[in-house]
Amino acid sequence: MRCGVPFSTARLDRLLDDAGIDVLIVTSKHNIQYLLGGYYHFQFDYMEAIGISRYLPIFVYVKGALEKSAYIANRNERDSVQNRTSDGYWMPAIVFGSSTTVEAMALAVKQLKSVAPSALRVGIEGSFLPADAADVLRREFGHCQFVEAMRPLEKLRAVKTAAELDVLREASERVVASMMTTVNQTRPGQSKREMIDHLRQAELSRDMIFEYALVTLGTSLNRAPSEQRLEPGDVVSLDSGGNYRGYIGDLCRMAVHGTPDGELLDLLGEIDLIQQAARMPIRAGLSGSGIYTAANEALARSAYSKQMHFVAHGMGIVSHEAPRLTSSGPIPYPADDANEPLEAGMVISIETTLPHARGFIKLEDTIVVTTDGYEAFGDSARGWNRISG
Repeated sequence: MRCGVPFSTARLDRLLDDAGIDVLIVTSKHNIQYLLGGYYHFQFDYMEAIGISRYLPIFVYVKGALEKSAYIANRNERDSVQNRTSDGYWMPAIVFGSSTTVEAMALAVKQLKSVAPSALRVGIEGSFLPADAADVLRREFGHCQFVEAMRPLEKLRAVKTAAELDVLREASERVVASMMTTVNQTRPGQSKREMIDHLRQAELSRDMIFEYALVTLGTSLNRAPSEQRLEPGDVVSLDSGGNYRGYIGDLCRMAVHGTPDGELLDLLGEIDLIQQAARMPIRAGLSGSGIYTAANEALARSAYSKQMHFVAHGMGIVSHEAPRLTSSGPIPYPADDANEPLEAGMVISIETTLPHARGFIKLEDTIVVTTDGYEAFGDSARGWNRISG
């Protein structure tokens, strides 16, 4: 199937206007993947270091002139790009030849001089621009003002297309299914490392890339891998991120060895009350802070309010992305989108955590904003899942 330009050039141009950017130099793998409709060079999927430098893909975009775009590719990238274009996918002009960060930026600068020599404001990704490549850019375009481009790019990604939502739905469902496979394979005496390996293999078997697992056993609140072993009656928290076709499924589910007692049912029920309260007002047009208002009102009514923590954050290609709704608590981001209306197609992770004497108890759900409400992805197994044996 042939595919056109995978992003809205009109939306991107408006965002660049708002940020005061004439031309973009994109250097993060996740934003390049987005702008190229899912393309990435398979050779550097896991490790970017090679030889004396590292892989640095660069996408050059001139505002209002898509035809002047260019992708600066590694010299070994020809086969990967050829496969993409032969399948009918859109790609900008390709410039091959880089092996190092300096070479890549030198090629990007040459391209920029040819298509936008009078550009005065250049958007860069400061967190994803190596110092030696930045030196090349500043030396050749010292007359320009360099503007951080993180926000316009993540705002571009914030509203997902129907195709992106299909992938995110699959990612969420496959992560939860992998957790249930792990629960079914787990037995007393197994270590956290063994359980995480079960989860890794379950996600890999579902065509996912395993990214991480945060696991607790028993009364411990430590979520790092260890040799701690599951004891009879232990509570288990499984929080995992699995990558499916470039998008993150990130959810948390609970399990217990044996039958949950009344206190455990009550504790997870309190968590769910907060989660459901946070969902209720979600719809296009709601101010993002409205999610926190609803959750905080429910928290105030809970007997565990002083121990619970609620967080809501955007997700997609990156596990924490726009919309950004709070600058307090465990999420150290500016609340840039708290007072902005939610848009249909935004994806929000909501999570409520209760560190308790019985253990680490948490639910994390994936919620999609719709025109008249919301849809939950991977919304199964939200109660106490039982470990046998």
